Amino acid sequence: MLAGAIPATAADGVKVMETRSITPAPQSSSQDASHGLELQVYAFQGTRWKDGDIVMALWHAMPLLEQCNVSLMAAELRFLDAPRRFHSFSTPVSRELLRGISVTKPAIFFVEDTHNQPAYESEAIGRQNATTRPELTDTVWVAYGARDLPLVLAHELVHVLSDSGEHSDDPGNLMYTESSSTNTRLSGAQCERLRARGEANGLLKRR
Repeated sequence: MLAGAIPATAADGVKVMETRSITPAPQSSSQDASHGLELQVYAFQGTRWKDGDIVMALWHAMPLLEQCNVSLMAAELRFLDAPRRFHSFSTPVSRELLRGISVTKPAIFFVEDTHNQPAYESEAIGRQNATTRPELTDTVWVAYGARDLPLVLAHELVHVLSDSGEHSDDPGNLMYTESSSTNTRLSGAQCERLRARGEANGLLKRR
C-alpha cells in the first residue's frame, strides 16, 4: 500500500517530485523475522514504470528473503523529475545522478533501459564491485521489461545484502544465473552470509 506525498528538491536539475510510503504486504510474515530491511525505491517520471507495478513486485519479492528471516520494515517510493539521460542506467551517468541526490542505502532504481555493455536487465552493485564506481555502492538497477520481476528484485537484493557476486549451480536456487519461477530457494549458508554481511554493512537491522 502507498501513502503520503512529499515534494522535495535535489541538485543538478533533479527534483524529487513525490515521496510515498510503502507498507509491508498484508500477507507478510515479518513478525518472526530476526532482521529488518528498509528500502529507498526510485522511479523516473516519463518512463513506463507504474507505482502499482513496483509495489506489487516488491511485495512478491520479499517472501523470498523471508526464508532467511529478513523482512521489509519500511520502504519509500520516490518519483524523480530528471533529465532524460538519467532515465537509463549507465555507469558514468548514474554516478553523476547519485552525486546530485541524497540516497539512503540500499536503494533500488527502476530505469527505462540500460546503456552499459553487456546490457543486463538488472544489475546489483555491492561493495566488492564498486571500487571504481563508489557512488553506486549498495544499489540495484532494474530496466523496464525485466522478466520475472519479483525474482529479479530478490536475486539482486541478495547480491547487495550479501556483498557477493556469486551465483549458484543449483537450478532451483534463487541465485542461479538465469531467473525462473522455480528458482526460489536459498541455502542456509547463503542466508547466514546475507544476514551477517547485511548487518555488518548497516543494510539490515537486527530486530
